Amino acid sequence: MRLVIARCSVDYAGRLSAHLPLATRLLMVKGDGSLLVHSDGGSYKPLNWMSPPCTLEAVAPDDEQQSAGIVEVWKVTHKKTADQLVVSIHEVLHDSAHELGVDPGLQKDGVEAHLQQLLAEQIELLGEGHRLVRREYMTAIGPVDILATDASGASVAVELKRRGDIDGVEQLTRYLELMNRDPRLAPVSGVFAAQEIKPQARTLAEDRGIRCVVLDYDAMRGIDSGHARLF
Repeated sequence: MRLVIARCSVDYAGRLSAHLPLATRLLMVKGDGSLLVHSDGGSYKPLNWMSPPCTLEAVAPDDEQQSAGIVEVWKVTHKKTADQLVVSIHEVLHDSAHELGVDPGLQKDGVEAHLQQLLAEQIELLGEGHRLVRREYMTAIGPVDILATDASGASVAVELKRRGDIDGVEQLTRYLELMNRDPRLAPVSGVFAAQEIKPQARTLAEDRGIRCVVLDYDAMRGIDSGHARLF
């Protein structure tokens, strides 16, 4: 992984356009080829990024760019969509590379991991016609717990928690922003599933068009909860 702290501006061109004016930022180039642009805020959500498969080309600035103070230009191009992220670097403050090795992956809480397995096996709990695509669908910023399709065949990203709070909604929001850039998946809707969802998290999820599903862990395991019922 290469970490560069630089004064730079960033432009994204493709299905959408975005501009980040000149400021000091962290540029993270990962071993999988992805580039993430971070500021000193916003938690761990990047300001902009390009996910693999993509190529990074560092080129010398032209005369006009040089006169504007640019010393290097990074052009990151997606191989399938031709979307392009252009980083105009004015000054490099830090540049280092680190070999991180093979990551063992996120070790989930036992109940949360079991919830994922059970929901994958009982995907119809999300609604009639839903079908499992795969568990742990990898994105450039981490794995989505479950990728499924709904009755119409549209993609559905599912984030699972034991107790759903605002951080979980934010995490799913980041996945959806990234996945909806992929023409193979878009449009992707989101489902926030948990044994218990806090009211603030539900309000935020619904405001962002994310559906909330409360899961009964005991019922999914086939265990009678012991509560009295009519039949």
